Amino acid sequence: MSKVSKPRENIQVLLLEGIHDNAEREFKERGYSSVTRLPHALDEDELVERIGQVHILGIRSRTQLTARALEAAQRLFCVGCFSIGTNQVDLAAARDRGIPVFNAPYSNTRSVAELAIGEIIMLMRGIPDKSRDVHAGGWSKSAKDSYEIRGKTLGIVGYGHIGTQVSVLAEAMGMQVRFYDVVKKLALGNARPCNSLEGLLEVSDVVTMHVPETPQTKGMMGAAQFAAMKKKSFFLNLARGTVVDVGALADALRSGRLLGAAVDVFPEEPGSDKEEFVSPLRGLPNVILTPHIGGSTGEAQANIGTEVSQKLTEYSDNGSTLGAVNFPQVALPVRPGSTRFLHVHHNTPGVLNGIFKILESHNLKVAGQYLQTDPKLGYVVVDVEGHHENDDLRAQLRAVGGTLKMRFLYPS
Repeated sequence: MSKVSKPRENIQVLLLEGIHDNAEREFKERGYSSVTRLPHALDEDELVERIGQVHILGIRSRTQLTARALEAAQRLFCVGCFSIGTNQVDLAAARDRGIPVFNAPYSNTRSVAELAIGEIIMLMRGIPDKSRDVHAGGWSKSAKDSYEIRGKTLGIVGYGHIGTQVSVLAEAMGMQVRFYDVVKKLALGNARPCNSLEGLLEVSDVVTMHVPETPQTKGMMGAAQFAAMKKKSFFLNLARGTVVDVGALADALRSGRLLGAAVDVFPEEPGSDKEEFVSPLRGLPNVILTPHIGGSTGEAQANIGTEVSQKLTEYSDNGSTLGAVNFPQVALPVRPGSTRFLHVHHNTPGVLNGIFKILESHNLKVAGQYLQTDPKLGYVVVDVEGHHENDDLRAQLRAVGGTLKMRFLYPS
């Protein structure tokens, strides 16, 4: 086992919300034996109470990692969001405390894409209403407003990792694909770009959303946009709840402008299964409502469990921040026979000079270094020849003005 600043078996890992077994397996295979797993989320008070002794925290979407919780996390040095998004974390507060946050932005791409295709088929055949009718003892066998997807035009808003997979699957099933993205993207297959959102809405039989949550995408689908869609078309949102005005969507469904919709994400979602879900979309005909499960498949959760835990252990073992969402991206190859230290600091003049003056005063020879900054944060990884650790050196490095975090590592 590599010698590290703190033995791996003493590093406390807390995994919440039933994170996949792969995560615990990955930690333990790398020597992290102090892993605690809970099947549920913790509210803020519970998290504040438990987080004080935790070094590595893993959460999904329900746990809210607030500034208050982070303030109580005196030993925390990295966080893993076992999900695509990181909205549940106060990223600025984590960064200000020198804590990188990692996620798995692409591990559930296929799961979301497959759900979108399945829902398109179900909506265009009117399956939600037909299924409810048969369950109730009815037998309304009719082809009214029931269509094949072959030959229909699918409009994809957001042509990123999920949007492109939806595009490929839809085209394979005979759909014509149009897409709109604020960034110019290379079209896959026979898909064609639209110059504007309005242009896409006018030609699409089905519109599906696959955009991130940004100030620019908030409320991008409202009453005007639904009015611009083709009459008797269909709408899906498996992106972020804030991108759609659900009241306007409900109005478009009630008026018959839209024949159906499928929504997996909502502006306000229950914090647990004990809270009632409230939405103007409830009870509307030919509407599929799902509880934010686009990426909730066994395969996706297994992939996420592996990917995020690997990022967390890489950071813990050698300081790599590749994939962190709130941190400068740094990766320096391990140098055998050297001491490595990680220094996170405010991006202010003189910090690096102060660090190297301290190293020089201890007659330490630098074998490798990598510095990366963003407007607020600086992160330097330094290797010095030989194995060095003493309280005086550690205290001096932590006393450098602007220091947020400092850790010693000892690659074998």
